[in-house]
Amino acid sequence: MSIKTSSSGQPKRSRPVRVADEIKTWVVERDLQQGDKLPNETEMIAQFGVSKGTVREAMRILEAQGLIVTRTGPGGGSFVDKVSARRARSLLANYFYFQNLSIADIYQMRRALEPELAASLAGQLSDAQLTEMEVLAARYPEPAQSAEEEKEQHVSSLEFHARLAEFSGNALLGFVISFMARVLTDMTIYRKLYEPPNPELWRRGREHQMQLVTALRDGDADAARQIMASHMQGAEEQMQSQEVQLARRFIGEQR
Repeated sequence: MSIKTSSSGQPKRSRPVRVADEIKTWVVERDLQQGDKLPNETEMIAQFGVSKGTVREAMRILEAQGLIVTRTGPGGGSFVDKVSARRARSLLANYFYFQNLSIADIYQMRRALEPELAASLAGQLSDAQLTEMEVLAARYPEPAQSAEEEKEQHVSSLEFHARLAEFSGNALLGFVISFMARVLTDMTIYRKLYEPPNPELWRRGREHQMQLVTALRDGDADAARQIMASHMQGAEEQMQSQEVQLARRFIGEQR
């Protein structure tokens, strides 16, 4: 089966996809905000010079992307919507699912970004936020005794980082870091990187997180940066070791 391409060699986009893009451009040019109502179907047909079917399919595309929401009944219609961070992370995760990311790939980014996030938050968090981070850091006072407990502790540790990222005043920095925590959580689960239980990873991770909360409370940016950098280095080494152990065990089971 052949795929139609444009003169540039790129796959040719269908008419509904092109109209969906035109609607997005139209919304941006008019600086419409979340909750603003879009023209009705008849007006859309006249505005973009296409059929009713094309308009409906274009609107379904935009709704699937989370850019519009449709309500029925009195006062209903199509309205501009805002893509949630959760939805954006899910869509991006679908893309990276096929990129064969490695532990090294993720930690190359984490080593660069998370120490700076920690430094930027020193002295900036409220008592409630600091208390929340303390609770997350202290959630598991003992090392795991089973693979299932180890999985829970891995996920909880990454939740600490994702939540810290949500406190960032830099929306882009916070999103990227929380997304990496999401990807690493998924990777930990589907690659079973929580087997066998790793008491050293638990000990170092918990210790670093408790130290980090103290530095954040004290407003010590340099200490926060150094603690997070040490945590990233240690976590990467331990997780790569975990991956090697799992690979060896898998090979042994295949013999």
